[in-house]
Amino acid sequence: MRSVTERDGRGLMGIVTPFPLGREPGQVGFERVELNRILDLYGRMVAAGHWKDYAMELGKDAAVFAAFRRTAERPEFRIEKRPALRARQGMWALIGEQGMVLKRGQELGPVLAPIERRLMKLVD
Repeated sequence: MRSVTERDGRGLMGIVTPFPLGREPGQVGFERVELNRILDLYGRMVAAGHWKDYAMELGKDAAVFAAFRRTAERPEFRIEKRPALRARQGMWALIGEQGMVLKRGQELGPVLAPIERRLMKLVD
C-alpha cells in the first residue's frame, strides 16, 4: 500500500480503505424514497400554513424527522425509523407532541396516514 505522500506520474496517490464487512452501520438514515415521501408531506403541510420548520437527527439507533409549528417549541410530530424493531412492532413510528406513540408499523405509508388525514381537514 502506498502512503499519502507517494507520487505517481499524475500526482498524489491516496490510501484506499476497504469497506468493513460484517459490521453494523454506524448511523441509521432515511433512504431516498422514504425521505422523498416525508419531505413531500412536509411541503404540503407548509403550503397549508401549518408547519414552519423541521429537524432531522441521524443517530446510531434511529433516524428521526421532527416537524414544528414554530421553531422554538417541541415538535408537533416525530417520524422515527428504528431498524432494530423491524421484526417486532415495526421500524416506523409516529410520535405526537407529548411523546406518545400514535401509530407504529412496518411500512411508512400507513404510519403517515394520520397526518395525511389531518392535512385533508386543513385544506378543506
